Amino acid sequence: MQAPRDILLFTGTSHPELAQQLARRLGTSIAPCNVYSKSNRETVADMGASVRQRDVYILQTGSKDVNNTIMELLIIAYACKTSSARNIIGVIPYLPYSRHSKMRKRGCIVSKLLAKMMCKAGLTHVLTIDLHSKEIQGFFDVPVDNLRASPFLLDYIRKEIPDYRNAVIVAKDPGSAKKATSFAERLHLGIAVIHGTPKDVLEPHDGESSPPLSPSASATSLANLGHSTTTGMDFFPVLTAKEKPPMSIVGDVGGRIAIIVVRPSHLP
Repeated sequence: MQAPRDILLFTGTSHPELAQQLARRLGTSIAPCNVYSKSNRETVADMGASVRQRDVYILQTGSKDVNNTIMELLIIAYACKTSSARNIIGVIPYLPYSRHSKMRKRGCIVSKLLAKMMCKAGLTHVLTIDLHSKEIQGFFDVPVDNLRASPFLLDYIRKEIPDYRNAVIVAKDPGSAKKATSFAERLHLGIAVIHGTPKDVLEPHDGESSPPLSPSASATSLANLGHSTTTGMDFFPVLTAKEKPPMSIVGDVGGRIAIIVVRPSHLP
């Protein structure tokens, strides 16, 4: 496959092997761009090719060093923007912070912040794979193509697992059940779901999910302070603290091949 002459492919340090394979597939080479960190850990990107009025593709995916990965992408995109690139397309197979798409406790929606930063840096188009939730596309002010990896995974299962007809699709958690169901329907297999939490997994307690005090406890506290014991809340039912059930499997997996489906954002 031959790439058009007016496009340039840049990459950061997140996955150089993937960039080489992509360039080889397109029949082109990676445009020169020296990305490095100074002694104070500031990121620098030296562009080695002119991008004026050309279509630029920046390949950068999420990695273990996720924050530096993001800064590299933003700096390269902004360098292309200020050098009058015609289009700047971000190729981001795994979008960082994609799990932070909802308000949780006292946090914030980080994926929306990241989307605004990418658009402000100059990206005019984003290509990604299997977003944690499709609603994330609405955070961007530019077009977003959310590609699917399931056709390749299904083809791999059919070709590489000889006895896949004796398999069962297992969802790692209830949140993965929808994707696992899609896989099971296409492969004509059964489905099982892992429910619950391991006993050794403990979440920090911040008091936000605690139930309110019972009427008797409230009355006792008021009496100790010298106030009336009438709370006006005696008619409310007493709530109990949330307790997650122990881990169990819902479905039949005995003597069968278990193919576990994990959401991309849950991969290590």
